[in-house]
Amino acid sequence: MPSTSEALNRLLPAFAGLLGAAGVGLAAAATHTGSEGLLGPASAMCLAHAPALLALRAAGHRIPTATASGLVLALGTLLFAGDLVSKQFLGTRLFPMAAPAGGILMIAGWLIAGAGALFPLRSGQ
Repeated sequence: MPSTSEALNRLLPAFAGLLGAAGVGLAAAATHTGSEGLLGPASAMCLAHAPALLALRAAGHRIPTATASGLVLALGTLLFAGDLVSKQFLGTRLFPMAAPAGGILMIAGWLIAGAGALFPLRSGQ
């Protein structure tokens, strides 16, 4: 049975795949529906963060905060893009301030990744 850390590390590529697929789908929807307004930024955030999650997974042995930052980035991206998509297709937001909360989480995720790169790994890692 995988450890909690291993299980969390497996989530990063899974979220990367989900975000990458969503980004491509949203870009296609924006193009074919003429609804670039909200779908374009949602697509861009998904497509920007999908490879970042893969990179964080790959760098996990060098950046002690890689998994935490990746999970925060994934959650932030899902909230941000999900709120824009909900507004576009359903006419309502996920919840008040969902997109800004997602944006704040994305910023925090990047800061966590950057800060983690400054800290040495514990011996034995």
